[in-house]
Amino acid sequence: MLTQTTSRVLEPSDLEAALAVLDREPVANAFVTARVQVAGLDPWRLGGEMWGWYEHGMLTSLCYAGANLVPICATPRAVRAFADRARRAGRRCSSIVGPAGPTAQLWRLLEPGWGPAREVRTRQPLMVTDRLPDDIAPDPYVRRVRKDEMDRIMPACVAMFTEEVGISPMAGDGGLLYQARVAELVGSGRSFARFDADGKVVFKAEIGAATDRACQIQGVWVHPEYRGKGLAAPGMAAVLRYALADTAPVASLYVNDFNTAARRTYLRVGFQEVGAFMSVLF
Repeated sequence: MLTQTTSRVLEPSDLEAALAVLDREPVANAFVTARVQVAGLDPWRLGGEMWGWYEHGMLTSLCYAGANLVPICATPRAVRAFADRARRAGRRCSSIVGPAGPTAQLWRLLEPGWGPAREVRTRQPLMVTDRLPDDIAPDPYVRRVRKDEMDRIMPACVAMFTEEVGISPMAGDGGLLYQARVAELVGSGRSFARFDADGKVVFKAEIGAATDRACQIQGVWVHPEYRGKGLAAPGMAAVLRYALADTAPVASLYVNDFNTAARRTYLRVGFQEVGAFMSVLF
């Protein structure tokens, strides 16, 4: 047994202890929990390493180190240990993302060696709801995207990602990883859209992560030609209905604090702010 404070890369045999830490904050940790529940802790299947921080022999904090660097239930001492390990390994991630406090500390420690970042989003409200709104009817035209509609949904996904992140997901590997991710969400019935008469996507969103305790809605997007026409709130209500009925008892999302239109929509649909995330984009 580890008897002092230390950090190490977790192994598949540490799965139960890691899940216990993740389960302490099921909403905030939904994205990582969903990956771990499917892939375990084997780095090849998980798509990265899981670092653990121990105090008095007990696993108390985690950090997922893959395409994103994500501190999880991380105390200040754990963040310092994770920063040391990240510095030694060198930057391999495209972003640092997680609860605002630990993520800000992690970035302060890594910025001298890893900076400058392309963009730092210091406050992204984390919002949750466990019920449908009373006063907004779900859009009856929002439905699950079918597998034979990949060619229709893909351009909308690329447009949303580029608008949100500032770079195209088709860069680098030609979009192979991103296309595979979109196909995975479509194939699992977690991609939703409204199409116009010509088959063009006018609204879309996905349930990007799902556990038995919480799910995370992402990729909310309205076609520029249809913005300001009242599609977003009924569309979100429709996705929320699917999420709560078929996926998890609680739905969450996080949004940029400067996106006042989206925040207003989510509040109208019944989401409440319960915390904040932070993202550092490279």
